[in-house]
Order: sequence, then C-alpha cells, then structure tokens
Amino acid sequence: MAGHSQFKNIMHRKGAQDARRARQFAKIIREITVSARQGIPEPNSNPRLRAAVTAARQANMPKDTVDRAIKKAVGAGGGDDYVEVRYEGYGPAGVAVIVEALTDNRNRTASDVRSAFSKYGGALGETNSVSFLFNRLGAIRYPASVASADEMLEAAIEAGADNVESDDEAHEVTCAVEDFFTVRDALEAKFGAPETAKLDWRPTTSVTLDEERAASLLKLLDVLDESDDVQNVYANFDIPEAVMQKLSG
Repeated sequence: MAGHSQFKNIMHRKGAQDARRARQFAKIIREITVSARQGIPEPNSNPRLRAAVTAARQANMPKDTVDRAIKKAVGAGGGDDYVEVRYEGYGPAGVAVIVEALTDNRNRTASDVRSAFSKYGGALGETNSVSFLFNRLGAIRYPASVASADEMLEAAIEAGADNVESDDEAHEVTCAVEDFFTVRDALEAKFGAPETAKLDWRPTTSVTLDEERAASLLKLLDVLDESDDVQNVYANFDIPEAVMQKLSG
C-alpha cells in the first residue's frame, strides 16, 4: 500500500469529522477557483475544472456551492489569487515527502511547511530534491462492478492508457500525464463517471518504518494535511501491519 494511502486510512480513524470536511471543501474550492481562471469557466470545456467538479461531487459538496465558487472565480474581483507551489523534503528516517499547495501567500505557506518538517524530524529541500523517487502519472479508478477486468483492459488500451490493475473491489487505470484527460474522457464516455480521477505521485521505492519513526512521520503528514494551503501530500513510506495496530490502538 502506498504511503499516502496509508496516511488517509489513519486519518479516517480520527475524530473531528466536521472540521476535516470543512477543510476538504475549502481545498476543493481553491482548486475550482484556479482551474476556472486558467481556462473556460465551463466544466465540459475545461478538463481541469471538470476534474475539480467531480472531486466536489465525490465529497458530497452541494451543487450550489460549486456553482458559486465558479462564478466568484471569474466574477468582478475574482476573490483570492492563488498560485500553485510544490515543496519537497525528507521526513523521519529519510522518507521522501512531496507537498502540493495552492496559496495566496508564498512566504506564509513556505514558513508553515518548513516549520512542520523541522518540528517532526524532517528537513525541507529544494524543488526536485525528492521527486526523482516518484513517478508522475494519471490514475483513474472505477468500482469493479462497472466492467470485467478484460473489458476494462480493452477499453483502457483503446483510450491510450499504460496499465490496468483489477481486483475484487476496483479497476485502477494509469496513464502518462499528457494522456490523462484523453483517457479519462474516453473511459467516462464508456463507463460513466469514475470513482476518482487525478494526477498522482507514486513512489518507486519505500522506506519501512518502526513504531517511533512511523508516529513522527504520521504527525508530520497530519500537520501538513491540516494546512488550508496544502492540497495533497505524498510520501514513500511503508508501515508494517503490526506497527499500524500499535499506533491505532
């Protein structure tokens, strides 16, 4: 299981559901704002905005909230002006961490991210200091019920995807970044809206953690995820099941 997936599983066990939901909505609204400004403010004509609207729907965000966010982004004044920033560094035990942010204040965000790394035994590095340890790709996920493994494989190859992994729960289609929107749209036309569709960082190697280092790393990822500016966090760690049970006990 990839590091960031394990992190999300830990997060799901925590309390403060309402606060997390509010943060999730705020992050999605930032993505809607940026994508609406970068292209046509119409999801059907703007692939990135369509992806953001899909994420909003999956998070059960009210349609009125989505519509207001799009209108505000392109209206007079346009609200806050966000820029995309990526931070890279190492956490405890040399775990590589990538942080993607949308911010209206680079200095504030950089300070917050640097402080989080320092506090939990890590160090913020330069851009591209750890990204070589990850593959950048598009990932599109469908529930297993939409098609057989052979049907999904055939459709994915036809759409231009690189790989499909299927099990009893889901099909995951991966593709090159430049092919992402083409593959996603082709699969959506055949199977309907995907469960998730996003650009992802996948680690090529992983660092196995003991209990002490796992606890420190999860605190770091927790603090980063709670930042309003941070959109996504990726890390190349592996926590053995026995350690996970102790941490969640």
